[in-house]
Formats: sequence, structure tokens, C-alpha cells
Amino acid sequence: MSSSANTTHPEAGDAPADARPQKKGLARKAQILAFLLRYRNAGVFSFDLEQSELEAGLDPDDSSGDPERFVADLEALGPTFVKLGQSLSTRPDMVPPEYLEALSRMQDDVAPLSWEVVHGVIADELGLRPEKVFAGIDEAPLGCASLAQVHRAVLRDGREVALKVQRPGIAEVIREDLALLAGIAERADRMTDLGRRLQFADWVGEFRRTLLAELDYRLEAQNLDRFDAHFQSHPKVFVPRPIWDLTRPRLLTMELVRGTKATNISGLRRTEEDLGELAAALMRAYLDQLFVHGEIHADPHPGNLLVTDDGRVALFDLGMVAHVPPKQRDRLLKLLFAAVDGRGEEVAAEGIAMGTRLEDFDENRYVRETSQLVARYAAQREGASMSEGRLVLELVRLATACGLRTPPELSLLGKTLLNLEQVARALDPDLDVKQVVESHLQSVMSARLRKSFSPANLASEVMELQALVREAPRKIGDLLSLLADNRMQVRVAGLEESHLLESLHKIANRITAGLVTAALIVGAALMMGVDGGPRLFGYPAIALALFTVAAAIGLVIVIRTLVSDRKPRPREENAPR
Repeated sequence: MSSSANTTHPEAGDAPADARPQKKGLARKAQILAFLLRYRNAGVFSFDLEQSELEAGLDPDDSSGDPERFVADLEALGPTFVKLGQSLSTRPDMVPPEYLEALSRMQDDVAPLSWEVVHGVIADELGLRPEKVFAGIDEAPLGCASLAQVHRAVLRDGREVALKVQRPGIAEVIREDLALLAGIAERADRMTDLGRRLQFADWVGEFRRTLLAELDYRLEAQNLDRFDAHFQSHPKVFVPRPIWDLTRPRLLTMELVRGTKATNISGLRRTEEDLGELAAALMRAYLDQLFVHGEIHADPHPGNLLVTDDGRVALFDLGMVAHVPPKQRDRLLKLLFAAVDGRGEEVAAEGIAMGTRLEDFDENRYVRETSQLVARYAAQREGASMSEGRLVLELVRLATACGLRTPPELSLLGKTLLNLEQVARALDPDLDVKQVVESHLQSVMSARLRKSFSPANLASEVMELQALVREAPRKIGDLLSLLADNRMQVRVAGLEESHLLESLHKIANRITAGLVTAALIVGAALMMGVDGGPRLFGYPAIALALFTVAAAIGLVIVIRTLVSDRKPRPREENAPR
């Protein structure tokens, strides 16, 4: 744009330049709100576990009850909502089963960028023309997605690489959408019971951190390096290595891997090769990745897995990786191991330990129905419909129905297991996934037990015991001194903020107001018998004034009672850590 264009005044009727982004933001917010309002009665975010279908009064011709239309409308909203749909597919506590199934088939294929645009992004990121760095780049993309597209290239030394090129301007669009979603989620948490139960703002915040991290391809390159190191003990599973010298925030250069999607493996190849062992190796590698290294590849669907000609499986698209803290990892391991072993009561206990109990949490129902669910899973014959991933997702759905908010890692574990099971079945339909999971979890538990008795851990425990023994006499002496001097005090923290104290204040205030009102009425009644003094409408003016004040106070008490005495916000309670 020329300099004269910058100084040109807007013509009459034209919006100022700084108002256009604001108008655009308002239009985008209206578009998002229109989508949410359209599906407010479809059962998304508000379904009940015991409902097998959507609300009976829903019009069958109404597109708001069509999961496929819901997914199509999400895709039409752009890349942020494509990723949002993929994240929703891991949340059975928010989305009904029919919508989960539709979201799991959500497509991330979009029209490819022109070669000129891709060429420009590569040049901007490297600071050089691509022809000076690469011996050649295929202009036709290998794949296109909402955030990026991939091209094959050849380095100067002859190595084939894959270039993952981010779509220009996509980061700004995503940040704006995420800011709008965060505002909507916060208002939903404040104004709706469902928001207070599910905490949409926390979920959107976690989604925001994950998605923004996915936009920096240097972080994905770090994930590739880390996963490659973790998979050294699983030679049949690997990830392509990044080329760090040619990796930038919007450009990821990595080794090119050729292979076949697991879902495209022919029956002839299954008979010629032992793909069952490959599927089992993939399951074991993922279980180790979670329970040993504390990371979950959030999207292991068949499109991100290739079977190579040398009988290995390669993993791609490691932009979305969830990190699980050690204590949460231990609880997930205990829960999954108890589930595959058929111990329902222990599954319920671990679920309560890692979850957040809302005010309406029905513990008896949760324990009973969890035990029944796990018992049905344990009693099923081989090849039955409920897999390990489906079991975990059903546990999450049951917990939500009983008033227990589960951590997002549990939903992500269930979704990951479900995707892995689909890949494993595609490689070997006869694979006993339950046996593979149970046997490997046993080995992980054994390894943890051996590690707990390692010299380093034992030395740490001995040091803690030594400190306890050394400090115990002094602490006991201090306690006895306090008791002897009658200076022992016990403080209950949080009482000043409790519902009990708040309710007592309300009661005291209303009793006082009631007494004042009664005194005014009695005083007015006594003043009615006074003959002298000013009169109003034939009555003593002072008595009439007292009656008016008493009526006003009484009216205020009634209004405040009707307006403010509503159901208190659900009290959340975490299990002791």
C-alpha cells in the first residue's frame, strides 16, 4: 500500500480502520454463539447417562439433533473448532455417545495452499530461498490439514525429508477464537449449573495451552526426539527424527517415512507377516509412554500410524502431547490394572481418589454401578463389544452422572486406548488386546515395585526416617510445654468463609430487621390513640410514618428472601492427596 493511501481520510459511511477488527470480532462471536444456541437442545454438554436417546420432544427434522450435521457445522467454523471437536471426542462426560462417534470420524482435510504461499512461508522461516537449501521440493502436497500441509523434499546430501508447513495467519485466527471461547466458558461457569459442574473455563484453558503449543513446531520436534529416546526399548516402534537445522516455529523438517496405513493393510500381508506381534508392541510402547514416562500422545488414530516395509510402525503428528504428573500416573495405573483384573470396588476407590466430588455426589450409586460395569467387562467372552478403552470412557460417563468430576487424563487415556485398539484390530483382528494390556501392566507394576526397593529409594526413605527420629523428641517436648502452660490452641481454617457462617449472618440480620419492624408496628399502634399532634388522612402523622417505615422494611425482607435465598453453589471436594 502506498504512503498516500495511509493518509487518505475515510469517506462518509466508511468505518474507521481500528473499528474493523472490533466489528470482525463481534461478528465472529455472534457466529460462535449462534452455533451454541443451535445445539443447546441436542444433548451436547447436558445429556444424562440413563438417556439412551435425545430428548423425546426433539423434532426429527431438526438438524440440531443430527451428530453428523453437528460435526459439519464445527468444521465450517474453521481450524480452531476442528481441533475443538477432536478434543471433545475425548470427553464422554460432556458429549453423548452418538456425538462422540461422529466426532471421532471428524475429517481434518482442507483445500491445499498454492505452491507460491508455501514457498513464501519456507523462505520466511529459513531466511533463504528454498532452492538454496533443498535439492528439490515436490510442489504437490503429501497431505493437507487445517493447520498445515506436508511436502516431500530432498536435502543436498540426498536424504528425503518431509516439510510440515504452517498455514500463514492461522495462529492469529486461533488466538482470537480461543479468547472468545474463554470468555464464553467463564460466563457459562458463573451462570449455569452445568458450567459449575464441568468447569468449562478450566477445560478451555487446557485446550488453549495445548493448541498454542501445537503451533510452535520446535516443541513438536522436541516431542519427536523425546519419543524416539523412549522407544529405544521397543525396536518395532519409532518416530521420524527432526532435522533441527531446518526447523523453525512454522516449519518442521523431519525424516521422510514411507509405509502403509494400518487400515489399508491387505489380507495377504497379514498372512505373510506376523502383524499381531507388531500390534502388541505398539500397545506396550504406548502403555510405557504413559505409565513409565508420563506422556500421552493425544491422537494415535490410523492416519498418524504407518506400517513400514521392514515390519515396523512409525508414529507422526506429535504436536498434541499431554503430560501426566507422577501421582496422577500412579492412580491411573492402579485404576486401569484393577479394571482389567475385574476389581470394581478398587476401580471406584481410585476414581474417587483422583476425582472431585461435587455437592450432589452419590457415592453409593457410583460404587455400585462401577462395580457392576467392571464385572460385566470381566465376565464377557473374547471378542465382546466392550474393550478396555470403551470401559474407561464408560467409567468417566458414569462418574459424571453420579456427581464426580474426573480428571481429563482419564478421558484421554480411554480415547487413546480406544484408538490403539482400532489400530491393533486392523493389524491383527484376532489379537487378544485385553491379555496384552493386562500382562504388560503386570510387568510395569513389577518394575515399579523393584524400583521402590532400589538403593537410591531406600536411602531416601532412611534419611526421612532419620529426620523424623531426630526431630520427634523436640516436637513432643514442645507439645507437652503448650499443654502444661494451657497455651494449646486448635484453629479451624476457612470457617469465616463457610456456608454455615454465612447462613448464621443472614439469620441474625433478618431477626434484627424483624424485631425492628415489630417495634415500629407496636409504636405506631400506640400512637394511634394519641389525640393531639399533626394528622394525615385523618390519622396521626407520626403513627402513619411508623407504619410506612415498617411496611418498607418488611417488603425489603420479603424481596431479599425471594431473590437471594437460592440454591448455593455446589461445593467441590477433592480427595486427600
